[in-house]
Amino acid sequence: MIAQRLRLARKAKLLTQEQLATLVNTKKTTISNYETGYSSPSNEMLNDLADALEVSTDYLLGRTAHPDGSTDQSRVSKQHQGIEELMRDPEFGLWYRELKGAPDEIKEEAFRFLKYLKEQKKDRKPGNKK
Repeated sequence: MIAQRLRLARKAKLLTQEQLATLVNTKKTTISNYETGYSSPSNEMLNDLADALEVSTDYLLGRTAHPDGSTDQSRVSKQHQGIEELMRDPEFGLWYRELKGAPDEIKEEAFRFLKYLKEQKKDRKPGNKK
């Protein structure tokens, strides 16, 4: 659970693994190992990651569904909700798998562009193909 939650929280903040590593004074490979489940962070590192990502440790550990640790759905960040929605979208899943081997910077840029397109689609009036 921690691997998936860590990746989602990092992407919600639009950070690369390298940027997150810098924030918590570690190496990119360490963050990668956490996100793949190859290793787990210490309690101290878990706290540092939660602080850097502005989520609760309970969220990273899978003890709560909400990044801020609350049980109130209204307090969940809109950005994080959008990422979780995209991750569940079958079309996005196929698109994301196509980028699996791409560098994090390319993935982040593509993700921001997809999010932009979804917002544009949502703002369009029915029948307007512009």
